Amino acid sequence: MDAIKVLILMGSKSDRAIMEKTETALEDFGVPFKTMIRSAHRTPEATIRAVRDAEAAGCQVFICAAGMAAHLAGVVCSKTVKPVIGVPIAAGPMQGEDALHSTVMMPPGLPVATVGINGSKNAALLAIQILALSDEKLAEKLLEDRKVQAEAILAED
Repeated sequence: MDAIKVLILMGSKSDRAIMEKTETALEDFGVPFKTMIRSAHRTPEATIRAVRDAEAAGCQVFICAAGMAAHLAGVVCSKTVKPVIGVPIAAGPMQGEDALHSTVMMPPGLPVATVGINGSKNAALLAIQILALSDEKLAEKLLEDRKVQAEAILAED
């Protein structure tokens, strides 16, 4: 695995449409990442191997997206001490409510930061904020991005 800072894991191919916003934001900020499809339930060994390989490649933050049972972020969190961000995906009859609760309600000692349902861009921005703690250039890019956002709002007035 090439050197990366963020590993994006999604539970299935159907999550890709939502997670493209994560990839785009990381690309825009110049953050190296890799995206993989792994299932907490159907490919647990491959999921654990992906976490270990990513850490060996320098990964600092994991972003995990899953719908319905949404245990992917929890499995990843149980195998690393790096920050894990969960993205609940709107799927199934509960449209992401079940995924949100599964991701937010982790047991004590295994924290997963969780963004809103389908909040994939915010997951990327949170990962970038975490990386910016030790990367001044990335922090500057975030400040510039916030400035651009503010100017866009004011321009609407």
